[in-house]
Amino acid sequence: MRNHLLLCAFLLLCFGCGDRAVTQQKETHPYFDLKGYFAGEAARLSRQKPKIHKTVLVNDSIESKELVIQDWPKELSIFSDADLNKSAWKGLFRVKKTDTMELYTSDNKKVPVKELKVTKRNGQIYGLQILICNANTLYTSSDTLSYFPDSLYDVKKNQHIRLLAEKNYRITGKFK
Repeated sequence: MRNHLLLCAFLLLCFGCGDRAVTQQKETHPYFDLKGYFAGEAARLSRQKPKIHKTVLVNDSIESKELVIQDWPKELSIFSDADLNKSAWKGLFRVKKTDTMELYTSDNKKVPVKELKVTKRNGQIYGLQILICNANTLYTSSDTLSYFPDSLYDVKKNQHIRLLAEKNYRITGKFK
């Protein structure tokens, strides 16, 4: 009888710990983990060292070249900086999920990330699209970020500072 009680206590302890670990993990990342995803991509691309055809456009000035990116974490930082899992933003995103897409949206004024769309094909991430908008009385900007693994990354930025001309930036990296 005593052995049965010890066994039951042990099983309850084991199952209790497992549930708590899963709950803590869900609380840590209630939304798609952009930071973790791009840390993995940066590590993978640093190992593979792919050639990139990179184009930078500022207003009407354009420059292109082929290169091997030396610092992938820095190159992809604009994507990982849009991470939805900031503690202050918990509960501020609406989530829609299907087998082929995850959509996270927020219309909260304090949250600059307005939308994250994760597209999947055959269970793998096919593409990510992020919309970021910032506005105050002196400054407005909107960023559209797109990332397609081993194919393309694209950063479009439009900013307007009061009393200054509007600026448009675009950085496109095409994998060779």
